[in-house]
Amino acid sequence: MATNVSKLSSNLLNFSTLVDLLQYRAKEQPNQTAYTFLKDGENEEITISYQVLDQRARIIASYLQSLHLQNEQALLLYPPGIEYIAAFFGCLYAQVVAVPAYPPKLNKPMPRLQAIATDAQAKIALTNTSILTDIERQFAHNPELASLHWIPTDTLLDDVIHKWQQPHINSNTLAFLQYTSGSTGTPKGVMVSHGNLLHNLSVIYQCFEHQPNSHAVIWLPPYHDMGLIGGILQPFYGGFPATLMSPTAFIKKPWRWLQAISRYQATTSGGPNFAYDLACRQITPQQKETLDLSSWNIAFIGAEPIRAETIERFAATFEPCGFRPEAFYPCYGMAETTLLVSGGLKKAAPIIRAVDGAKLEKNQVTAANGKQEGDRLLVGCGKTQLDQKIAIVNPQTLTLCAPNQVGEIWVSGSSVAQGYWHKLSQTLETFNAYLPDTKEGPFLRTGDLGFLENGELFVTGRLKDLIIILGRNHYPQDIEMTVEKCHPALRPNSGIAFSIDIANQERLVIAQEIERNYLRKLNADEIIRTIVQAVSEQHDLQTYAVLLLKTGSLPKTSSGKVQRSACREAFIGGSLDVVADWCVNPQHKIKFRSLETEVETLWQNLQSSQK
Repeated sequence: MATNVSKLSSNLLNFSTLVDLLQYRAKEQPNQTAYTFLKDGENEEITISYQVLDQRARIIASYLQSLHLQNEQALLLYPPGIEYIAAFFGCLYAQVVAVPAYPPKLNKPMPRLQAIATDAQAKIALTNTSILTDIERQFAHNPELASLHWIPTDTLLDDVIHKWQQPHINSNTLAFLQYTSGSTGTPKGVMVSHGNLLHNLSVIYQCFEHQPNSHAVIWLPPYHDMGLIGGILQPFYGGFPATLMSPTAFIKKPWRWLQAISRYQATTSGGPNFAYDLACRQITPQQKETLDLSSWNIAFIGAEPIRAETIERFAATFEPCGFRPEAFYPCYGMAETTLLVSGGLKKAAPIIRAVDGAKLEKNQVTAANGKQEGDRLLVGCGKTQLDQKIAIVNPQTLTLCAPNQVGEIWVSGSSVAQGYWHKLSQTLETFNAYLPDTKEGPFLRTGDLGFLENGELFVTGRLKDLIIILGRNHYPQDIEMTVEKCHPALRPNSGIAFSIDIANQERLVIAQEIERNYLRKLNADEIIRTIVQAVSEQHDLQTYAVLLLKTGSLPKTSSGKVQRSACREAFIGGSLDVVADWCVNPQHKIKFRSLETEVETLWQNLQSSQK
């Protein structure tokens, strides 16, 4: 198997652009189905072959070439589906820089879309007639979008295909701008070249040990790196079929995801923690009886620090359906590295390490048995592949950390993108880091914290999200997990912990969504007491404020990641959709002021008992 994989990857690396590769697929596998899209998430199928995809891309590219748009930026505004994929390749075929963006919802504000259009300096927008009709109604309130040249590609005629001309592009040509999810700040356009894509697709292919008979089922948003590159371009790279559905179809009925894996006997699928947790919570015993997950041998999981609990719960829940724990494939990556940085061995079970939580707060890695209070379970994210390299660096001194220390994760290699679009200073700061003692570089500074153990990468959190109170480091995801577990009314994967400066002292704030079925009969006093006590007992922290939020209102990216910076800004600005709240400072409280004395007493009693 390894020989075949290496041979195929070697052949594919001979292509310098994705245009060359699609033309190869259209010639060698013309009638093979490239993509199947489930319109309803279940049975209503739309399919497209490599030959038809190539033809559709040429039609779109011919029209773009007639407008002399070479090297210009084009917004892609489509619902998930075949049209979006054809438009993406159409841009590549015309040497137009694609800018994938989430289509706006009807009659909803579009600040992110306007910001992307302005930052990318887009001149045109590709979409379909339906989306354009909706957007046109809002042009009066969105002048930046109204000024674009809008092209509904579903109206283009086939007779322009013969006018298409092969673009003069190579591996260094900019393919598209991948706008970051904005989980820690303002979205930035990552410049991804054809060479970056082909290199990273080769890394994924080798890590996942894909074969021509592999089959992917993907629900992930196609506007972000995991959905576009891992879900759409990876099957195309490997020449095997992919079955797609919209994220909305999955969120509404998580059973659709696993039902598609079962129905198509897929080998590859995955997503962030919340997708696996959602499946465990909402798929019924009766639905599980219909599933056969025995074909699923790559269940990739990433995007956030991976929870050992999520892996263990999902494996136990769906073992009767044929799911094997060793199918889990923890991995690590980001838009700035095109996608994948590290991954494990396909047939190996996930590596889970228990470490001393107190030592971890001091950036020290000390093994633990996992049974003591405060111990943390960390999931390994595998090793680097091909020419990529990972270094763990002290973010203050910029020197290499000792093997048993936590530091910032730095990455180098051919998958590292070209930088941020029109942001020279941020590009220099993030993409051109060097180790001052060895002069080695350039490295990408990921902003993530972690450590290496025998080459295995363990991610502990985000540097910008780190909460530092009284000189101790606290990882927000640990506090968030404590909170969501402490009361059944608290919605999983829907809480944020952050700190604010009060009188030159960092104080802890918790914002947590309430489960919908608890909203009508909400006992806020009890829930807030429970949160404060759990955080105090588990993390030795005094909570400054607690906000209970309306279901579905927490700031998240379109790929499901919580936006801690945005939540902090919304808290300061008073724009969170608060159902109930409490704060130590009466000036910042709205309700439940009677709790102040009680919670302060609780905190003092806990401190006394710990002494």
